[in-house]
Amino acid sequence: MELEFCAPCLFGLEGPLGNELRHLGLRDVRVEDGRVYFTGGPRDMALTNIRSRFAERVLIVVGRTEAGDFDSLFEGVRAMEWEKFIPRAGAFPVKGYTHQSAITSMPALQRSINKAVAARLGRVYGLERLPETGETYQIQFALVRDEATLYIDTTGPGLHKRGYRPDQVEAPIRETLAAALVDISGYRGRGDFCDPFCGSGTIAIEAALAAKNRAPGLGRSFTAESWKNIRPDWENVRKEARSREFDRDYTIFASDIDPDAVKIARRNAERAGVDKLIRFSVADAGKFALSTNGGIIVTNPPYGERLLDIRAAREIMRDFGKAMKGITGWKVNIISSDPELERYFGYRAAKVRKLYNGMIKCGYFMF
Repeated sequence: MELEFCAPCLFGLEGPLGNELRHLGLRDVRVEDGRVYFTGGPRDMALTNIRSRFAERVLIVVGRTEAGDFDSLFEGVRAMEWEKFIPRAGAFPVKGYTHQSAITSMPALQRSINKAVAARLGRVYGLERLPETGETYQIQFALVRDEATLYIDTTGPGLHKRGYRPDQVEAPIRETLAAALVDISGYRGRGDFCDPFCGSGTIAIEAALAAKNRAPGLGRSFTAESWKNIRPDWENVRKEARSREFDRDYTIFASDIDPDAVKIARRNAERAGVDKLIRFSVADAGKFALSTNGGIIVTNPPYGERLLDIRAAREIMRDFGKAMKGITGWKVNIISSDPELERYFGYRAAKVRKLYNGMIKCGYFMF
């Protein structure tokens, strides 16, 4: 079965995600704002869910239709082949968003799409009323400039929920973003790695997972695993992913000034199965003292938007910058929403990439 898929991602991660999907061997990879489309079969659906580090979820593209009014939306959705995916007892809740379109009412959009899908399935299965007592096939829609794209979600809870982080400090970085920061920094498991503001440990954990080439979705389940109409061999894909792991010696440091945060980070690393690869410590980044022949720092310090006021956050950056002046061998990568970060850190970045940490617009400053 040939399918079109869509992998949404955080804004700014489209390039890394596109490269990742090509590396996984997926076809027709097409990058758009906040999402990447590709072509594949049922096995590729399982492969992407289990092995993608940067995607937020994996959606099947069911179809597209003009939707300048409710009549055209209803007829376009009803014409799509929903029976390929949803069996006669399947449940199909609807959610989505609208942007720059004539139709703006979310409840009305959801009702119209649900009725159109029910009309199609009812006719195909010869039922006046569908039971919707079986597995869930979550329908998503994106209505943009009067064109609607309809999807079915194969993932369930977002792919950033790896399963290792029930414990977290306030304002943790999303796992998919942390993985992308590590990837963009150039860390590939060789040389030293450090996060001196580790918080819940997410960046260091994602660095360890990437260094081992451990698939981030191995420890969780996905909505599509219970489906009847599309049944790839999920366990075989997991087995293949495990066979691709590496076993080397890694030097990964993670520290934080807060002892409770370090305890949380250690527990999360244990759940992720990488606690033996990371050296955790309680330490003040303003007194950073590690030197290396070749190392990479990736960190998510306080911005002044969530945890501390901007003045305190800038003082922390000033102290960290002063500490780094006497240290050699590190490339420093900092994600921050503060446009004045270079000034307070005391260095000019070689490159700044635009990224989003949740809804916060940030720069990824690469020194």
